[in-house]
Amino acid sequence: MTEDARFEDGREAPLNLGALDEDDLKVVSALVQDAVFPVTEMTWRAKERRFAILLNRFRWEDRDNAEKRRRDVERVQSLLVIENVLKVASQGVDRSDKDMILSLLAVEFADDEVTLTLAGDGAIRLSVEALELSLRDVTRPYIAPSKQVPDHG
Repeated sequence: MTEDARFEDGREAPLNLGALDEDDLKVVSALVQDAVFPVTEMTWRAKERRFAILLNRFRWEDRDNAEKRRRDVERVQSLLVIENVLKVASQGVDRSDKDMILSLLAVEFADDEVTLTLAGDGAIRLSVEALELSLRDVTRPYIAPSKQVPDHG
């Protein structure tokens, strides 16, 4: 008897994804929802036209597996890189407050701008020449400090 492979049967591996269009970006946005990061972990290299954030990403792709196995949910450090960045603007982000922790809610693209929507009415707007974004896990997963699944009430 032949049986189709199931997602659960696949080996677990770090994410390494790219987004070149809005459909790709929806996948990346869902995966980075509720990621948290210190304001100090953002960098824009104007000469390289690259904006990057080191995120502490909730592992949404592992949530069901964690519940099935009755183990704690996880986070992982991931690098979110946006290429072709011409200009960066932000609202509700105090770069001088080195202790500020930001929470990413969504990543969207419209009118040659990538918008990173943050909790608490904050946003980062990146003017780009073209949509080119990558998300790559750079550490092993670790137990989420809160041991909770993010909840938006």
